Formats: sequence, C-alpha cells, structure tokens
Amino acid sequence: MMTVATRLDTDAAARATARLHDGLPPTIDAVADGSPASHRFLRRRWYAAAVAAYGGAPRTIVASLHDFPALALPLVAIGPGWLKAMAVPGCYWPFRGAPAIPALCTPAVLDATLNTLARTARVVRIGPVYDGDPVIAPLIAAARLRGWGVASRTVATSYLLDMAALRGEGQWPRGSTLRKNRFHEKHLAAHGTLDWSFADPAGWSAAFDAMAEVEKRSWLAERTDGRDTKFTRWGHGAFFRAAAQDPVIAGMFSAALLHVDGVPAAFSFDLDAGTLKYAIANSYDPAYAKHSPGKLLYYRNLTAAIDRGVERVDWGAGDSGYKRVIGAAEGPAIRDWVLMRPGVPAWLAPLARRWWRTRD
Repeated sequence: MMTVATRLDTDAAARATARLHDGLPPTIDAVADGSPASHRFLRRRWYAAAVAAYGGAPRTIVASLHDFPALALPLVAIGPGWLKAMAVPGCYWPFRGAPAIPALCTPAVLDATLNTLARTARVVRIGPVYDGDPVIAPLIAAARLRGWGVASRTVATSYLLDMAALRGEGQWPRGSTLRKNRFHEKHLAAHGTLDWSFADPAGWSAAFDAMAEVEKRSWLAERTDGRDTKFTRWGHGAFFRAAAQDPVIAGMFSAALLHVDGVPAAFSFDLDAGTLKYAIANSYDPAYAKHSPGKLLYYRNLTAAIDRGVERVDWGAGDSGYKRVIGAAEGPAIRDWVLMRPGVPAWLAPLARRWWRTRD
C-alpha cells in the first residue's frame, strides 16, 4: 500500500520536469533574475557572448518545478563527436557556471536535470567554479548519489577581501596607506595631468578600447602571446563587448580608469554582484610602474565601491602578493569538474580522475 509520504514524493517528482532546448532560450534570464546575487550575471547574453567569441552550437536544459523554471544549464559540444562530450560555456572570469533558483532545486528537479543530461551527453565539463557553489555543488552531489562518475582538478585558491569587516576594525584604508598613496600620486603627476575616472555604463565601447590600449603596453602582452588579455582583439575583447550588449550585465560591469595627459595608463575592471565585487582584470602601463599606478587606482576603486554598498571583493585566482597586502585572505578553492553518466562512462571515472588532474 502506498503511504502518504510516498504519494507526496511521487507527486513532487511528476511536477519536476527538464527539457532540452536548441539554442539559448529567454528563460535563462528569468532563472538568472531569481538566482543568488552572485550568479545574476549568468544571463542569456553572457552565454551568447561566449558562443560568439569561442564557438559552439548551444543547447540548454531548463528544469522546472510546478512549471516554474528552476535551473538553466547551457551546453556546447566539445571534443570529438564520438565522445559525446559537452561543457557549460561562458568566460573563465569570474567563473563558468549556471543560474538556478535554489529554493526550487529540489531533489526531484535535480533528478530530472540529470536524467535529461544523461540522454544528452556521456561526459560533461562544468567549471571552473568555486567550492560550495550554490548551483553546481548540489548538482554534483546529486550526480554522485545517482551513479555518475565524478572527476575534478583544483585550478587555484581564491582570495577574498572583506572590506566591511576591515572597516569594522577601524579606518580602512589605513592612514599610513593613504599617505603613501598621496606620495606616489605626487610623483606620478610629474609625468603629466592625471585624470581618475569611472567608465560610463552607457559607453562601454570607449572604455574597452582604453583598457585594451593599456593591455597592449602591459607586461602581459610583452611576456606572453597576449591571448590572456581581456579586452584586446586577439584576447577576450569580443566576449566582453558582446556581453555588454545586455543592459543588465552592462550595469554590473564597473571600471576605474587612469589617464595621464589623456592617454590610458591603468585600469581596474570588475563585475558588481549585489554587495560582492568580482575583480576580473587590472593592468597598467609599465612606464609608470615605479609609482604604483595600479595600486593607486585600485584603492580609489575600492573606496568608491564601499560608498556604493559593496562589502566584499572576490579577487579569484592569481598573484596573492598585492592581494594580501591590501588585506585579502584565502577563500574557497576553484575547481574544474567532469561528470560521466552512469554505465560505461562512470566505470572509467578512476582513469579520468588521474588524467584530468594532470591537465593544464
């Protein structure tokens, strides 16, 4: 005899659905709007920008509860066709994840998502994402329970700056820091007229051009092939320009700029997600390196962010030296994940784990 609890569980499962859509449906925006503030930039245009910049034919799993969209999982094919592998598209910065409304992501919704995913791909790459991601962590946990093979590799450790806590402990930035900054600004001004400004959200094209000019003269362009630059034509410029076509995303972008005699000399580019600021890129012209233009600009940027209600800065991966000096501490690990559907793919998980952890 079916118990009341079993009937309720069955009813919940029946009301949880997941459909695979060709392309990137507008529903992605509805899910993003209901996601945690940290994930609301994961909008349809964000994925469309990734597809335009990096290629792929997108498909999207939309899972719903009681006909309310709960989770959107965009995917693009990767690797040889016989592998039937897919990945979540996006940009490495600040992470490559998916939007979801946690309150609606019941076990039944995750089941429906994984069932549709298993019919769509043998292998799925998700990430890099942070440990404890409110969308991906429950999906991975559900996959383990349902017999999926899981492999991961640690990409880096993140660094977080809790400005609210530092201000609570006393003056921040400290008076000694502000005096040093004024000293450097005075000597920097010997090179020309200094113009400190913030990008106009309605004029991102000009801001991207200015930041690309700085990157062309930066150490990154000088010591590498430049493919890691964020705003140049040969780097990731196409992605950010396309993403900014969404006015919601454009409103989240934030850039502090320094010009010396009208020439771009330094920038700090971020994405503001509620009270959290993702620090995506910063650079400066090495001609002014002696006077720390990047640090001067970033302190101005952080002070302005506090005035706007930003409480924490997520600096992601990368050089921890200057981050620690400013006050950042280690945060969650950032990992890449591979899911292998139940059956033969999952049996190969131990081999996949060893191989995946050796990848650059």
